Amino acid sequence: MQHDSKLPEVGTTIFSVMSKLAKAHNAINLSQGFPDFGSDQELINLVSNAMNSGYNQYAPMAGNLELREAIAKKMHTLYNATYHPETEITITAGATQAISTILSTFISPGDEVIIFKPAYDSYEPGIILNGGKAIPIQLGAPSFNVDWELVKGKVNNRTKMIIINTPHNPSGTVFSKEYMLELERITKNTNIIVLSDEVYEHMIYDGEKHQSACLFPDLKSRSFVVASFCKTFHNTGWRVGYCCAPKELMKLFMQVHQFSVFCVHHPTQKGIADYMQEPKHYLGLSKFYQEKRDLFLSLIKDSKFKFQPSKGTYFQVLDYSEITQEYDVDFAKRLTIESGLAAIPLSVFNENNLDNKVLRFCFAKKDDTLKLAAEILNCI
Repeated sequence: MQHDSKLPEVGTTIFSVMSKLAKAHNAINLSQGFPDFGSDQELINLVSNAMNSGYNQYAPMAGNLELREAIAKKMHTLYNATYHPETEITITAGATQAISTILSTFISPGDEVIIFKPAYDSYEPGIILNGGKAIPIQLGAPSFNVDWELVKGKVNNRTKMIIINTPHNPSGTVFSKEYMLELERITKNTNIIVLSDEVYEHMIYDGEKHQSACLFPDLKSRSFVVASFCKTFHNTGWRVGYCCAPKELMKLFMQVHQFSVFCVHHPTQKGIADYMQEPKHYLGLSKFYQEKRDLFLSLIKDSKFKFQPSKGTYFQVLDYSEITQEYDVDFAKRLTIESGLAAIPLSVFNENNLDNKVLRFCFAKKDDTLKLAAEILNCI
């Protein structure tokens, strides 16, 4: 039998490629974005307690109500944004499932979706699978600034959605208040939906404030805010996220959600709901990760790599142009094989594989891991 692929140009993700290479060569893996330290034992105990207390059958389709209530409280406390826990918040199997379901719900053949590149690698395939067309806006290294005049020029009557990601993976930049106001102006009085990927909302540095889409009234009225507990609580394998949106948008989302996953692992939801009763469990993340960023950068300050300190996420981009002019994928592979350190090349997330001679390193690691990685980088 022979069948055509719906994604003929999509191969194995660079994350799988680099992690496999790292394992094969016993390299330090700063490529894929996961911590090498464990979750808080208190959270693990709460999930275990939930299992032992009988939370082992289906959760409500929208998610455990206590967890949705905890999210609603958090959104109001941090952003003064009101989301009704019964009609405007849904628990999802990670942020990626939320994004996929949003695209499946709203994108039809011929619809255009504006994305900013380098872009998280699930956006464009999700658009294509639903018959849409991705309209890329390339951000230039090292600042990765948005040209809003270019964005305005791409908006037309076929524009169904704009996807933003702040703090931004893979660049580590953040959208400013001015950026969000510009986005609000561009989409005002249109039917454009905004998908705001905010999974790194609690990892933002140097005294900056996360500019969530829900802080801006008109944006909030047309936006899905997508977030992840897996990134926040150091357990990427748990795959629990959520999205918030106005009732009329969430109602449509739920029509698709019910047939994709129906509901998410119930005891984990209950455990997280209990854990969130103490806001300190997520409000201290910026300080925690800024210390790791600062340690990593202080250790490589005399290397040949150039950098602008990451403003958010747990990723740091390093410019290697003074070391070699190799294609970034080739250099990343050689760094793994010959030097024992794995990173992610950014060209794979860019339009036409634009190569800016930069690699992305994950600093969500133990201090000893970062010190070992820095020793390698200082010898390159």
